Amino acid sequence: MPKSPEEWLAEVDTARRAAVFKLFLGYAPGVGKTYAMLSEGVRRASRGEEVVIGVVETHGRKPIIELSSRLETVPRKKLEYKSTIFEEMDVDAILARKPHVVLVDELAHSNIEGSKHAKRYEDVFELLDHGIDVLSTVNVQHIESLSPTIRGLTGVQVRETVPDWVIRRAGEIVMADLTPQALQTRMRRGDIYPIERVERALANFFRTTNLVALRELALRQVTQAVDRTLSELKTEDGQPLQVREKIAVCISSNPAAQYLIARGARMAQAIDADLFVLYVDTGADESDENQRTLAENVRFAESVGAKVVKTEGKIVAEKVAQFVRENHVTQVVFGRSATKGWKRYFYLSAIHKFLRDTPAVDVHIVTQEMR
Repeated sequence: MPKSPEEWLAEVDTARRAAVFKLFLGYAPGVGKTYAMLSEGVRRASRGEEVVIGVVETHGRKPIIELSSRLETVPRKKLEYKSTIFEEMDVDAILARKPHVVLVDELAHSNIEGSKHAKRYEDVFELLDHGIDVLSTVNVQHIESLSPTIRGLTGVQVRETVPDWVIRRAGEIVMADLTPQALQTRMRRGDIYPIERVERALANFFRTTNLVALRELALRQVTQAVDRTLSELKTEDGQPLQVREKIAVCISSNPAAQYLIARGARMAQAIDADLFVLYVDTGADESDENQRTLAENVRFAESVGAKVVKTEGKIVAEKVAQFVRENHVTQVVFGRSATKGWKRYFYLSAIHKFLRDTPAVDVHIVTQEMR
């Protein structure tokens, strides 16, 4: 039967639309990320989308089993490895099925030898490349850059990790949240692990201090994702949409710059802003003494939690204005020493040039004296 115009248009629209990668983030097993993923899959299926399960690990949990039964599951591929049969997600079978949406649990999973790809996130990207939306799950301890921190917090070495760039590829990150106390209650009921494993888990990984720290790390990941999204949004007049303040302190090798840095740090703490310390190398600080004082200024900036940025340029005002534009800085701190005559003229000219070249930004000119 020939396709209707509506069917052809639907295919064209699907071909043009970039596939959506949505990630459900948890801070520990049992917080509900797989349940949240399945719930969205069921909702989308109820709206008429073709939704299939690529892989969902139920771990014997009844709510997960019940939700999974409401969606079509693409049979897994059986692979033999060292005389043992393993099952992995069948990417080719999913591509042949051509669903609108596929659910892929445990993004950090390493596939068995002989699989199409070594890592499950590589399977996900192949599905996305073919225009299939992917809903997936991951726990914060599996994010590669956080692995050393989490090992220090919990004493647990995470074997399977996901590179940070994979997390950044997600178009949307949703945190499946539960208070540590509620999670521990679920644990004691046997909702997460078998009863015989509960006490050991509560005394180790599921200690309150661990869970609080892991939850904080997960919240930061979601916050960073929101900040990235906001950085891409524009106001009606084309300016970047700002929600979180960003303060940049401009320094030189002058030891008095530490006062500016401290002033900027206090401002940032008062309004919970991001703090940058910017040094523009014009070639004027070649001497050993200037290099020594500059290094001291940088160490001081790092000690107060600032992100230090070094750049090169002949005209300081132009480089600072460029940095402000590219990083959506909202406030800039300049120092002012007791200059007179032609030095005062050049100082004021530089400030005027900066104001001319930069978008709307608050400028603080602070007397550069040690107090």
